[in-house]
Amino acid sequence: MDAEGETLGRLSSIVAKFLRGKFKPSFTPHVDCGDNVIVINAAGINLSGKKWDKKEYIRHTGYPGGQKSLTATELYDKDPTRLVENAVKGMLPKNKLGAALFRNLKVYSKADHGLEAQKPKEINLNEFK
Repeated sequence: MDAEGETLGRLSSIVAKFLRGKFKPSFTPHVDCGDNVIVINAAGINLSGKKWDKKEYIRHTGYPGGQKSLTATELYDKDPTRLVENAVKGMLPKNKLGAALFRNLKVYSKADHGLEAQKPKEINLNEFK
């Protein structure tokens, strides 16, 4: 999937549906029946409104008083792929199945990736809701 010029929410919801397998007629909620997904050009995503400055990504180091936060702009400057990964991970189940599904996602900030041997199919995001 090409993320160039796409909004983060729309892209991540479609990616999460493909990871779960919801577009397949054999979808089962408790089984990993989804596909592996490769997202390219993650550096070209858009956020609507003032989310670049207002949206915060919070993490904790594990030590007392170790809560750290980054705005979307700061996270994008560090690694644009983490924006997509965080958005998709939040849309997956919060259990072992969700962790297994998240391992089927590969995100690259540019168009080149080393997965041509797997013969990936390009998906047009405008065909899906």
